[in-house]
Amino acid sequence: MTRLLSATLLLVLLVTDVASSDSAPARFSSGNRQVALLELYTSEGCSSCPPADRWLSGLKGQPDLWSGVVPVAFHVDYWDYIGWRDRFASPEFSDRQRRYEREGGVNTVYTPGMFKDGHEWRGWFWNRGIGVGDRDIGNLAIELEDGHVSAHFDALESDHGELVLHVALLGMSLETRVGAGENNGRTLRHDFVVLGHGSAKLAKDGSRYSARTKLPRPRVTANDWAVAAWVSTPDRQAPIQATGGYLASRR
Repeated sequence: MTRLLSATLLLVLLVTDVASSDSAPARFSSGNRQVALLELYTSEGCSSCPPADRWLSGLKGQPDLWSGVVPVAFHVDYWDYIGWRDRFASPEFSDRQRRYEREGGVNTVYTPGMFKDGHEWRGWFWNRGIGVGDRDIGNLAIELEDGHVSAHFDALESDHGELVLHVALLGMSLETRVGAGENNGRTLRHDFVVLGHGSAKLAKDGSRYSARTKLPRPRVTANDWAVAAWVSTPDRQAPIQATGGYLASRR
């Protein structure tokens, strides 16, 4: 019990430290042009996944990172049964990928699976460019301070109806020495890993949407962090607009 309480306290302190009131608030905004949300569904138990993980990590060197594309890696748990339990995986993330199948974004669930704006995207396999959006959607702005996230979305279209804010706390420069399963004996490196995910309903006032929520609590610690945020409708996961950026390093 003491160990469990200590781990819980560490994560609470970590969340507070990531967006501490002792430093200036972290602010990120998308601009009006639509920013692509690129979602990778991956697993440390899948031998086909490391190439996709490396490709996603390569986006750290892209000039349009955050301004044109926001990458996130959801680790799924449906490969855990073959012998290696992925410490980053969550059944919530597996359910998110299955929901894309139900919504028509993909024909079947598999790893590594990549989605661009809610639709299957295999361009990474041929190292194709992600492509810059050509549609003006509206500006999504977020501010992180004292463990909370304040968000405003100024929509340029009036027919969105209800919207939901999603916030993901991303771990960077993560490393795992795999001891079983298909990747047994390999050292895997990851970036943009979703370590905490939360959502909140946005309040609507004309064309402006606003919300304030807690920064998601991470399940695993990291030295380097980033944050991603996006908005979608309650009945579909496909993102409408996204933003994000790096947070202060703990090194």
